[in-house]
Amino acid sequence: MHCGISTACLYPMELERALPTLISMDFHLFEIFINTVSEMKPEYIKELKRMTDDSGSTIKSIHPFTSGFESFLLFSDYDRRFNDGLEFYKQYFQAANLLGAQILVLHGQRDDKRSPISEKKYFEHYANLYALGKSFGITVAQENVNLFRSDDPNFITRMRQSLGDDCAFVLDIKQAVRAGKNPYGMCAAMGERLVHVHINDNKPGADCLLPGRGVMDFRALKSQMAQFGYDGDFIIEVYRRNFVNLDELVCSKQYIETLI
Repeated sequence: MHCGISTACLYPMELERALPTLISMDFHLFEIFINTVSEMKPEYIKELKRMTDDSGSTIKSIHPFTSGFESFLLFSDYDRRFNDGLEFYKQYFQAANLLGAQILVLHGQRDDKRSPISEKKYFEHYANLYALGKSFGITVAQENVNLFRSDDPNFITRMRQSLGDDCAFVLDIKQAVRAGKNPYGMCAAMGERLVHVHINDNKPGADCLLPGRGVMDFRALKSQMAQFGYDGDFIIEVYRRNFVNLDELVCSKQYIETLI
């Protein structure tokens, strides 16, 4: 169990600048947020991999820039577009393989009553994507995301019960808070299928803070995760507006390391 960080924390700094900046701050475990299609080109990806190899770092996960389009690409009733979406996501899996990443973070479908698909079909589409990722050695993990179907712990519970071992989840604390849900309840819904954690903090009036700046009881959360057998990592994920100086990221890393 280690503390890492998402390159999204420095967005909109270009990825090839954000990664070495974080490495220079003694971060050595990463989630790579791919921001555009050109950042999936093999020569670009191989340069990122060189940076991590040279510094003794590891990339745990990738986050697609198409997260906002997954309702359209992957979770609609138009089957041909879904099949094309699967072909497109192969590029992410190939990039993940080059980077040595294990997890792809999925947002899924927005909770949009104008264009719903049945829950059954949602689970079927996810299962197909999960199987495709598995064929590349990549785990496609559903994140809880505010304003998406996945922001409801009951939905996550039904997904886990329906798919069994053929599903995986990412817990994002801030997304649960934004959705008005209890992060501990969301963690319980994910249960033993929790594979990845975006760690951040919060307090009344502020739903996204660096760990250690709010009221989250991380020791209680860690204890809860241990009951489900979670022995994965904690990836700091906040927005650039949530801190002033880069040194604050280092302080949060140190804080998390006292917990783990």
